[in-house]
Amino acid sequence: MELALSCHTIVAEEGVEMGLPEVMFGLFPGMGAYSFLCKRVSPNVAEKLILEGTLLPSEELHRMGIVDVLVPRGEGEATVQEIIRQQQRSPYAHLALNAVRGISQPVGYDELMGIAEVWVDTALALGEKSLRTMERIVRAQTRRSAMAA
Repeated sequence: MELALSCHTIVAEEGVEMGLPEVMFGLFPGMGAYSFLCKRVSPNVAEKLILEGTLLPSEELHRMGIVDVLVPRGEGEATVQEIIRQQQRSPYAHLALNAVRGISQPVGYDELMGIAEVWVDTALALGEKSLRTMERIVRAQTRRSAMAA
């Protein structure tokens, strides 16, 4: 387990690289990444991360405030389970804090739908070169997964 999201807590293992590679094939992460990144870093930094499409070490993302909890390799899943256990000790407080976060830092339905519409329009405009790039990325990920298994 390399990355997990648990009630707005992002846990990452040391030595892992993460990023938003969609720009490599002409897209952008259209499922709220911009909106949610802007809650953790400035819009300029969020745009730079999205437009560069590079992978960054989990340690750097932790320093930036994007990753909340950085743990040694192999301890990600256990850490997420521990966070869940801790949150279950006072579930109403955690649910209330999540509700407060949604009020004070809203990402609304209209915002997400507008972003999704731009993403769909962009995806439908992609050419053959972008589609071939996507296919190469999928093949590389498939090979990497097979090697890891």
